[in-house]
Amino acid sequence: MLGNVLVGLVALIHLYIVYLEMVLWDTPRGHKAFGLKPDFARASKSLAANQGLYNGFLAAGLIWGLWLGDNGYQVRIFFLLCVAIAGLFGAATVGRKTLIVQTVPAVLALAAVWAGW
Repeated sequence: MLGNVLVGLVALIHLYIVYLEMVLWDTPRGHKAFGLKPDFARASKSLAANQGLYNGFLAAGLIWGLWLGDNGYQVRIFFLLCVAIAGLFGAATVGRKTLIVQTVPAVLALAAVWAGW
Protein backbone atom coordinates (compact mmCIF):
# COMPACT_ATOMS: atom_id res chain seq x y z
CA MET A 1 0.00 0.00 0.00
CA LEU A 2 2.69 2.54 0.98
CA GLY A 3 4.71 1.50 -2.06
CA ASN A 4 1.80 2.21 -4.39
CA VAL A 5 1.20 5.60 -2.77
CA LEU A 6 4.87 6.51 -3.26
CA VAL A 7 4.82 5.24 -6.86
CA GLY A 8 1.77 7.43 -7.44
CA LEU A 9 3.60 10.39 -5.92
CA VAL A 10 6.61 9.84 -8.20
CA ALA A 11 4.25 9.64 -11.19
CA LEU A 12 2.59 12.91 -10.15
CA ILE A 13 5.98 14.59 -9.75
CA HIS A 14 6.84 13.53 -13.30
CA LEU A 15 3.51 14.71 -14.68
CA TYR A 16 4.25 18.10 -13.12
CA ILE A 17 7.74 18.05 -14.66
CA VAL A 18 6.12 17.31 -18.04
CA TYR A 19 3.89 20.37 -17.57
CA LEU A 20 6.85 22.54 -16.57
CA GLU A 21 9.02 21.40 -19.47
CA MET A 22 6.40 21.27 -22.21
CA VAL A 23 4.10 24.15 -21.28
CA LEU A 24 5.77 26.49 -18.80
CA TRP A 25 9.43 26.34 -19.92
CA ASP A 26 9.40 29.80 -21.52
CA THR A 27 7.38 31.52 -18.78
CA PRO A 28 8.45 33.20 -15.54
CA ARG A 29 7.34 30.12 -13.61
CA GLY A 30 9.44 27.84 -15.81
CA HIS A 31 12.39 30.22 -15.57
CA LYS A 32 12.17 30.12 -11.78
CA ALA A 33 11.72 26.34 -11.56
CA PHE A 34 14.78 25.63 -13.68
CA GLY A 35 16.88 28.74 -13.02
CA LEU A 36 16.65 29.87 -16.64
CA LYS A 37 17.35 33.17 -18.33
CA PRO A 38 14.59 34.17 -20.80
CA ASP A 39 16.89 34.07 -23.85
CA PHE A 40 18.08 30.57 -23.05
CA ALA A 41 14.52 29.39 -22.35
CA ARG A 42 13.34 30.66 -25.74
CA ALA A 43 16.29 29.08 -27.54
CA SER A 44 15.91 25.71 -25.81
CA LYS A 45 12.12 25.43 -25.78
CA SER A 46 11.93 22.56 -28.28
CA LEU A 47 14.65 20.63 -26.43
CA ALA A 48 12.73 21.08 -23.17
CA ALA A 49 9.54 19.79 -24.80
CA ASN A 50 11.42 16.70 -25.96
CA GLN A 51 12.76 16.22 -22.43
CA GLY A 52 9.24 16.65 -21.07
CA LEU A 53 8.00 13.91 -23.35
CA TYR A 54 10.55 11.49 -21.89
CA ASN A 55 9.41 12.40 -18.38
CA GLY A 56 5.88 11.72 -19.56
CA PHE A 57 6.90 8.21 -20.59
CA LEU A 58 8.33 7.63 -17.10
CA ALA A 59 5.06 8.78 -15.53
CA ALA A 60 3.04 6.62 -17.95
CA GLY A 61 5.12 3.56 -17.07
CA LEU A 62 4.59 4.11 -13.36
CA ILE A 63 0.84 4.60 -13.85
CA TRP A 64 0.74 1.46 -16.01
CA GLY A 65 2.50 -0.48 -13.25
CA LEU A 66 -0.07 0.73 -10.73
CA TRP A 67 -2.94 -0.08 -13.06
CA LEU A 68 -1.69 -3.66 -13.44
CA GLY A 69 -1.99 -4.18 -9.68
CA ASP A 70 -0.02 -7.14 -8.33
CA ASN A 71 0.95 -8.08 -11.89
CA GLY A 72 2.66 -4.70 -12.29
CA TYR A 73 5.37 -5.29 -9.69
CA GLN A 74 8.18 -5.67 -12.25
CA VAL A 75 6.90 -2.73 -14.29
CA ARG A 76 6.93 -0.49 -11.21
CA ILE A 77 10.44 -1.67 -10.27
CA PHE A 78 11.74 -1.07 -13.81
CA PHE A 79 10.31 2.43 -14.14
CA LEU A 80 11.39 3.44 -10.63
CA LEU A 81 14.92 2.33 -11.50
CA CYS A 82 14.73 4.40 -14.69
CA VAL A 83 13.61 7.45 -12.71
CA ALA A 84 16.33 6.97 -10.09
CA ILE A 85 19.07 6.57 -12.72
CA ALA A 86 17.82 9.57 -14.70
CA GLY A 87 17.80 11.56 -11.46
CA LEU A 88 21.37 10.54 -10.66
CA PHE A 89 22.49 11.56 -14.14
CA GLY A 90 20.61 14.85 -13.83
CA ALA A 91 22.18 15.52 -10.45
CA ALA A 92 25.65 14.89 -11.89
CA THR A 93 25.13 16.97 -15.04
CA VAL A 94 22.58 19.66 -14.15
CA GLY A 95 22.43 20.13 -10.40
CA ARG A 96 21.70 18.63 -7.01
CA LYS A 97 18.09 19.76 -7.04
CA THR A 98 17.38 16.84 -9.40
CA LEU A 99 18.67 14.45 -6.76
CA ILE A 100 16.13 15.75 -4.23
CA VAL A 101 13.18 16.14 -6.58
CA GLN A 102 13.62 13.00 -8.66
CA THR A 103 16.04 10.46 -7.21
CA VAL A 104 15.11 10.51 -3.53
CA PRO A 105 11.35 9.95 -4.09
CA ALA A 106 12.09 7.20 -6.62
CA VAL A 107 14.49 5.40 -4.28
CA LEU A 108 12.02 5.63 -1.38
CA ALA A 109 9.24 4.26 -3.59
CA LEU A 110 11.56 1.54 -4.90
CA ALA A 111 12.43 0.45 -1.37
CA ALA A 112 8.76 0.40 -0.34
CA VAL A 113 7.67 -1.58 -3.42
CA TRP A 114 10.56 -4.01 -3.09
CA ALA A 115 9.82 -4.53 0.62
CA GLY A 116 6.16 -5.14 -0.14
CA TRP A 117 4.90 -2.24 1.97
